[in-house]
This record gives sequence, structure tokens and C-alpha cells, in this order.
Amino acid sequence: MRFKRGPYFTYTFLAIQIVVFILMELVGLKQGIYSGSEDVGILYQFGAMTHAAIILDGEFWRLVTPIFIHIGFFHLLLNSLGLYFVGRILEPLIGHTRFFLVYMLSGIFGNLWSFAFGSSNAISAGASTSLFGIFAAFIILGQIYKNHPGIKYMSRNMTLLILMNLVMNLFDSGVDIMGHFGGALGGLLVMVIVGVPSNRLGFNENIDWKKRVIALIFFLILSVGCFYKGFSI
Repeated sequence: MRFKRGPYFTYTFLAIQIVVFILMELVGLKQGIYSGSEDVGILYQFGAMTHAAIILDGEFWRLVTPIFIHIGFFHLLLNSLGLYFVGRILEPLIGHTRFFLVYMLSGIFGNLWSFAFGSSNAISAGASTSLFGIFAAFIILGQIYKNHPGIKYMSRNMTLLILMNLVMNLFDSGVDIMGHFGGALGGLLVMVIVGVPSNRLGFNENIDWKKRVIALIFFLILSVGCFYKGFSI
């Protein structure tokens, strides 16, 4: 039972991004590059997102692969710590399948948002889009479990964390604020869509099915809209 309820998708995602980072560094060393994970060519080779690759070459998989790629050690460290501490709480709370969907779909949605509204000359990578998604998931959980003090506390903290990060992103040109915003928005929508397991935490509460359908429609419309907006740049 402990294994079943353990956060093994959290650990799997952590392992993937660490292995990818090590491989990028090894490729860099082989080519005589000090930090392979910060080299544009190696980033591109491993699947970082660029507008040109998606628009001109049709490499749509680059909307997914950036989730597991990081630019430099500290980028990896910060995102890994965020995933470790938040994922270990969220995954056992909402279940493995829901956590997987929130994490991956938030990341993809954030990359789509960046593709539509971000810089067309930038190269994007990092799990931040997914992390903002799982941060935002706690906002929805705070609305579902209104009478649970621990969840309400996490919900307030995550709301503050998202807002503080977005404000700081405004003053850092090297950060993909559009990806972060899109990831948070995606997390809100996907968390509403998937809902929560029944009778979790002693509460038999969930999201009304009509709200879930509306969230799904919004998610699909915004995803398609971002896709077409990206091609119009």
C-alpha cells in the first residue's frame, strides 16, 4: 500500500530530467564544451523548443520535450527541488494518474502559451511550465477542501508563490514568463477537469461535472488558439 500511494511519478520525472541533464553534459564534454546543457546546439539537439523548429520543420514534439531539459545546473536544481517537495505532497493526494495529467498537460499548455505569446527568437526549456501547473493545482484543491486547514494553507502559499514569481519574472528577460503563466493557467484548468478521488482526506467532495466540462472546453479552445497564434508570428 505504501508503494501504491507513493509519489513514483514525481520520482520518475526527477530521474528523467537528471539523466537528460547528465547526458547533455557528457555530449558537451565530448565536443569540448564546458557546460553542454547551456550550449544552444546541444539544447536544440536534445529537444528544446524554438519557433522555427515547430513552424518550419513541423517538430511538434518540441512542445513536450522541453519539460525534461534544463539550461545549466542551477536551473535543474531549483526545478528539481520544486518538483520533489511539491510533487511528494500532491501526487499521493490526487493520485498517480491525475498527477501525471496535471504535470504533463500543464507543461505542454505552458509551452503552447509560450509558443503563441513568447519571443519568436528564444530557445525554451525547463520543467517550470509543469511546476507552475502543480502549484496552481493547489489553488483548486483549496476550493474543494475548504474545511481542511492544511490544504487551505498550501493553497494560500502556492497562490502567493505563483504571483511573486510572475512579478519577479517581469524584471528578468531571461525567464519565459509566458510559459510560466501558461503553465499556471493550464494547471488550474486541468485540475478542474480531472477532479479529485472520492472520499479523500475524509471529505466526499468534488467539482461539479458541468464545471469540469466547461474547463475542458476552455482548455481545448485555448490550446488550439495558441497553436494557430504561434504560426501567425
